[in-house]
Amino acid sequence: MTAPYASDPARVRGRRVPEEESAFRSPFQRDRDRIIHSSAFRRLKHKTQVFVAHEGDYFRTRLTHSIEVAQVARTIAGALGLNGELTEAVALAHDLGHPPFAHAGEDTLDALMAPYGGFDHNAQAVRIVTALERHYAEFDGLNLTWETLEGLAKHNGPVTGPLPYALADYNARHDLELLTHASAEAQVAALSDDIAYNNHDLHDGLRARLFDDDEIAALPIVGDCYAEVDRLYPGLDRKRRRHEALRRVFGVMVGDVIARSRHLLETEAVVSVEEVRHLGRPVIRFSDALWSDLKQIRAFLFARMYRAPSVNEMRARVHGAVSTLFPHYLNRPEHLPEEWRRDVAQAVDETALARLVSDYIAGMTDRFALQEYARLTGEGVRDFADNGV
Repeated sequence: MTAPYASDPARVRGRRVPEEESAFRSPFQRDRDRIIHSSAFRRLKHKTQVFVAHEGDYFRTRLTHSIEVAQVARTIAGALGLNGELTEAVALAHDLGHPPFAHAGEDTLDALMAPYGGFDHNAQAVRIVTALERHYAEFDGLNLTWETLEGLAKHNGPVTGPLPYALADYNARHDLELLTHASAEAQVAALSDDIAYNNHDLHDGLRARLFDDDEIAALPIVGDCYAEVDRLYPGLDRKRRRHEALRRVFGVMVGDVIARSRHLLETEAVVSVEEVRHLGRPVIRFSDALWSDLKQIRAFLFARMYRAPSVNEMRARVHGAVSTLFPHYLNRPEHLPEEWRRDVAQAVDETALARLVSDYIAGMTDRFALQEYARLTGEGVRDFADNGV
């Protein structure tokens, strides 16, 4: 950590519940470790990135995605002289709030929760680390530093307009200054998320045979990387050729972010983390040229992967499963696990109860949600996968 605009752990803005800090770990290291040891982080191994877990062992899950994001984020943070520990903590926690079945599950849960304040996975991540993890004697949640919570809340930039209820509830007790940009470290974590999924979704889509190497070689950035591999290693077998090309795509994106962000930080003459927050625009960015290329890649992935017929079919089945679970627990809250009964008893109205049900379903893994659906309906995972719901 060498940059004047890096987040200094010696000047941390504290935790909501004051604690004596560790003699051996910085506050941001401690945040990272608490995230890694949390129940929500472990559950990510059985949560979908794009494909439902039972569709294949080699596809990315939310856990492997989060690890890849953290690896990219540390690399960029190190090159820019930022605090790698804060960057890693935000990167590892950024997807904790995702419900089962990826965006299909989130869309369905958001629709079901519309009368009760909706559902937002970024806000849910804050709710998890501030309230739903219950392991410590002196507080609910993980009692993370202000800086880490800021990074989670502002994953998509300043939060304007009506706040998701989960975020509004916490922010009323611990102001995260939602109208400003986050630290440079948190901005690195957010852009590393884009880098990771742009790269690994190409790889997973190839593995799923939703498209082939020749098709993605027609895309900007990707085509140049395939051409370089062919020039350096003529006749390379398909698997190695693909890997060599896509790792170069990774490198192009990372190199571009580092170069563009370094230029912006120097041009703006930013000398403190507070100046980063109040600059009015992000300082961690892709170049305009690369961003234009990435939009073409994203459009290709949207058409050929995220809305592929097989993925759309699974989205419909997921909608049926979540749409079955939510009203069941809302109408029969006694079927929630015993450790949720105290919260159910304290729910003052239907909205409070619906939010508890949402918390419970959002915390499910794909596998557990399928098991619960099977228990309630008598249809097994095979029925779900083959026959719809």
